[in-house]
Amino acid sequence: LKDIATPFEVEPAHIQIQFVPTAMSVLVSTLLPLSLLGLQVLEAAGQQQGTQQPEVHPELWLQECTASGCEKHNRSIVLDANWRWVNKGGQNCYTDQDTWDPTFCSDPAACALTCALEGADYASTYGVTTDKSNDGVNLTFVTKGSYGTNYGSRLYVMDSEDTYSMFKLKNREFTFDVDVSSLPCGLNGAVYFVEMDSHGDLDGQGNTAGAKYGTGYCDAQCPHDIKFIKGEANLLKWNNTPVPPVGHFGICCSEMDIWEANSRATAYTPHTCSELGSTKCEGSVCGDTAKGERYSGVCDKDGCDFNPYRMGVKSFYGEGANFTVDTSRPMTVVTQFLTHNGTDAGDLSEVKRFYMQDGKVIENSEATILGPGAGSSITDEFCSKQKAKFGDRNDFAAKGALKQMGEALDHGMVLVLSLWDDTEVNMLWLDSAYPTDQPADRPGVERGPCPGGAASEPKYLRSTFPKSHVTYSHIKVGTIGSTTQDGSGRRMDGFEYV
Repeated sequence: LKDIATPFEVEPAHIQIQFVPTAMSVLVSTLLPLSLLGLQVLEAAGQQQGTQQPEVHPELWLQECTASGCEKHNRSIVLDANWRWVNKGGQNCYTDQDTWDPTFCSDPAACALTCALEGADYASTYGVTTDKSNDGVNLTFVTKGSYGTNYGSRLYVMDSEDTYSMFKLKNREFTFDVDVSSLPCGLNGAVYFVEMDSHGDLDGQGNTAGAKYGTGYCDAQCPHDIKFIKGEANLLKWNNTPVPPVGHFGICCSEMDIWEANSRATAYTPHTCSELGSTKCEGSVCGDTAKGERYSGVCDKDGCDFNPYRMGVKSFYGEGANFTVDTSRPMTVVTQFLTHNGTDAGDLSEVKRFYMQDGKVIENSEATILGPGAGSSITDEFCSKQKAKFGDRNDFAAKGALKQMGEALDHGMVLVLSLWDDTEVNMLWLDSAYPTDQPADRPGVERGPCPGGAASEPKYLRSTFPKSHVTYSHIKVGTIGSTTQDGSGRRMDGFEYV
């Protein structure tokens, strides 16, 4: 990825696990080199339901809004399957050498039928807690448990015990509160939607765990590090040299990045794919950058991002009162998915952003780097101007642009809440100068004020900022203009519009 000018925007899903016999093991991200652990480290994978640790989903209330007001609905969250311990009768299916144990995993189908996912201890093992009213969730970066250390997490919102909530956002707005004040350069608190299957690719055979255990992840980067894909282990041509290790197959789907941010920079980005739903890929269909096939795949890996700093307004977002949006304080983030004719049946034509903080409604910054009249939202015209200005290939247009993203939104997408660090490029694509082989004054290279270097590397972040955390709360979805009303259905009075 270091030879391209566009971002890598979704966290790696590769997770490791330390196993201690007769006890639930603690998971640790493969982003930590094994030499640093001083532990026997084994990896999570598997698709059957385990029996050694109950799975209890933490409650998370969401609000659904119309012009008449908002109603609370009792939902829950589930941890991604790759963060979980997987075993057969207490023995790991994946070894501490990052290889599959042939005793249980002689072939992809047999491995999936044999290995079981266990339930999660959300607070003690993964640092995931909800507030007293169950309308907010806090994700802690480093959590030290009895048998190991966990780094970051990825969660999905559930509609029922075994079904993900499916969000259809065209001609709707999505709103949440967020506190990123403790997230330094190099970390990413992310809120986004992916076109996962509502049941987590549950098939009753190779995958009986399903959404209840957080299976079925996909995104527009077509990740190869997912251990089980559509009911089979991804063990063919398994390569344990990279961090994280990767398999032959990838898993692709459309992705709408609502919020990727720390206290220094933020971006929102649609990534379209030419096929609806999730696609198990191999070869050029995956669009692997290392093979020179990035633009041959089914998904737009670059996306069309709106990052205020990258778009020319360096004083818009950051720590302190000198910034228009002050990241030292909580804020409300509102994203609207507007159609060309203002109806649910219309084509998606604009993704609009504004903020609310300290009694003010704050319109998104203008894309001043693109010249007068470039706007402050994502449209097809904005994306074309941005790609031309930055000298980037417009794969967003080639994959269907906003109309195709609208098709994915109509199909339904799963809400993801996460916190992660980046072993690929240390999150430089979000908050620093990237790519590193280009001059910083080239348009589009500067994405944030972070200096990069060792201070953005996972090793440094994990030892220096273990208590970093992000809080997401008061999640709302509704018709345009409805999520920012007061409880009676009226637009909130007393707010200053800036």
